[in-house]
Amino acid sequence: MNLRTPVKVGDVLKLKVGQEVTVTGTVYTARDEAHEKIVEFLKKGEKLPFELDGSVIYHCGPIVKDNKVISAGPTTSARMNKFSLEILKRVNCIAFIGKGGMSREVVNAMKGKAVYLAFTGGAGALAAERILKIKNVYWEELGMPEAVWELEVEDFPCIVAIDAHGNSIYEEVEKKVKEKLKALL
Repeated sequence: MNLRTPVKVGDVLKLKVGQEVTVTGTVYTARDEAHEKIVEFLKKGEKLPFELDGSVIYHCGPIVKDNKVISAGPTTSARMNKFSLEILKRVNCIAFIGKGGMSREVVNAMKGKAVYLAFTGGAGALAAERILKIKNVYWEELGMPEAVWELEVEDFPCIVAIDAHGNSIYEEVEKKVKEKLKALL
């Protein structure tokens, strides 16, 4: 399936854990400092310079040279758990891309309106190949990896790792590992 931005609840609800999906359209990168700033804006009721509702937030600090993304591998999403909870309170629909999954609390908050897509760590050059252009950059004062980069992507390959129904591929794998370990002991 190809998920186009802005993402819609109907499309997000169709996605199931383990499903391959590509993303086409606008994606915003955001790491820890950007998430913190987003939440500050939301709590103060201030307007963000970009639209969160229907957006795709990629947990990534890209490497940019001469206005071109050279590498855009994912960062560990669990670091954004506390910020994501605040964001999820204020959006109708959103998709996250990252690596490593998110907490059960975030998974529960995603139900009915959000999806988490996994992109392989260490594949930053592949990710960069799917980025057509940089559309904008926000909060450059945070530095290259922490700024919010508005990117235009095409057929960005992901796996549905957490769906909008509360299912997590990470929890499924952990359960299977524990069952196999128990059988071995």
